[in-house]
Amino acid sequence: MVGVVSIQGNFAQHMQALRECSAKCKEVRVPEDLEGVERLIIPGGESSTVGLLMQRFGLGAVIQERVEAGMPIWGTCMGMILLAHEVEDKEQYRLNLLDITVRRNAFGRQVHSFEQSIAMAGVGAEFPAVFIRAPAVTRIGPGVTALAEIDGVVVAVRQGRRLGTSFHPELTADRSCHEFFLGL
Repeated sequence: MVGVVSIQGNFAQHMQALRECSAKCKEVRVPEDLEGVERLIIPGGESSTVGLLMQRFGLGAVIQERVEAGMPIWGTCMGMILLAHEVEDKEQYRLNLLDITVRRNAFGRQVHSFEQSIAMAGVGAEFPAVFIRAPAVTRIGPGVTALAEIDGVVVAVRQGRRLGTSFHPELTADRSCHEFFLGL
């Protein structure tokens, strides 16, 4: 069972993508919703708001415990920000599960959103990636591998069974990133 944090953001699109990959999935809003969840996706959205709610309802602490015990996790856009050890120029709640530093809105504001074909290690052929107020990885710690870059800027990383992407694969018809995550 794949859980999708469903507090805010693109959770419905991730769930549709997972169903298209023949994966069972469920919404996760409170710690009790993690029962039976074997892997977790934190979708795009607004990181400050979602982080505060995760902290308030105790979801963040339970996610940290489960991931430290080996549960695979994937953060897309906002999700990658929440997984990071550090966010440049911003004090906010983080799960500290990926040894990276990120810069929020690194590619510009909402009006600067774009789609670009990229290649990602482990995924195979190039696929379309949608960037909406996307973060960039500015530091990678030991044990973290850069999986994809745009013009020298890291936009996808992996640390064991932990995955972070700056982009929104759930907003395209291509399911290769979801298949990659399901295989971790």
